[in-house]
Amino acid sequence: MNISKMEQRALHALAQGGCILLERNAARKIIKTTCFNREGWVLSGFSISLFRKLKRRKLITSRRNGPYRISHHGLMCVRAQLDNR
Repeated sequence: MNISKMEQRALHALAQGGCILLERNAARKIIKTTCFNREGWVLSGFSISLFRKLKRRKLITSRRNGPYRISHHGLMCVRAQLDNR
């Protein structure tokens, strides 16, 4: 599966224990997405369109209305690297 560089960075952060939090408006539409790594730092460049790509490809999932985390399929698709650089 072809995964872009930004998608790869986000999946690495999630695979190491990070999560994605969403902010919604009164109409329940997503207005902001934030990707955190396991130390609590925010991943820059993470956008709503990138979130939708990861969700459409079923690389991330939310369980019991919690934050989005990497799915089993996402773990299989991520390439092994020492860090995100």
